Amino acid sequence: MRIRNFWLVVIAAAAVLNACDDNPFLIRWELNPDTVRLYALSRPEPNLVSGFDFHPRRPVRIEAPDTGEEWDLAVDIREGQMVWLPAAALGIPSEAALAILEGETFESAIEAPEDTTRYVSDAPVAIVQGRIYAIRTRRHQGTFGTICNYYGKIEPLAVDANVGTVRFQFDISRVCNSRDLIPPD
Repeated sequence: MRIRNFWLVVIAAAAVLNACDDNPFLIRWELNPDTVRLYALSRPEPNLVSGFDFHPRRPVRIEAPDTGEEWDLAVDIREGQMVWLPAAALGIPSEAALAILEGETFESAIEAPEDTTRYVSDAPVAIVQGRIYAIRTRRHQGTFGTICNYYGKIEPLAVDANVGTVRFQFDISRVCNSRDLIPPD
C-alpha cells in the first residue's frame, strides 16, 4: 500500500510539473545594472571602499591589500594609471578574473568568454573608460549547494587617476557557472 501511494504521489507531482511546463530548477533573473564608485587602495584616507564583491553586489573596504577574501576586484593606481586588481594580483588565492571584451558595448555584451586564457587573475588590468570587461567572480556556494563562479560585465563610466577614483556600471548573472550576460528569453 505504501509503495502504491508513493508512486501515485510521484506521478501526480510529475504531471503537475509537466502541465506547468516549468523547470523547478530554473533561476530567473532580470537585467539590473547598477553603478558604483571605488577609491584607489593607495589613497591615504581611512574607510574608503576600494574593492567590490560582485556576488552579492557590494562595495568592500580593504584595510590592507594582502588581507581578506570577501571581494573580487580592487582598484589602485599603478604608474599613473587606474587599474583593476583581481584578488590573486595581490597574492590572495581566488578565481576572480577579468577579460576584456573588445568591440563590445555594455548592451551588446551578451556572453562572457569561454576561453579561460582570455581572463587575467594575477596581474593589474588597465581601467579604460568605455571599455567593456567580463568579470568571473571568486568561488561561491550556489543555490543548490554546488560551487559556482558567477559572470558579469563592467563598464567604467568615469576614471580619474589624479584623484584615484573610478565609477563604473555593472551587471551580474545570478545563474551558477553561466556565462550569459543577459537573461535568457
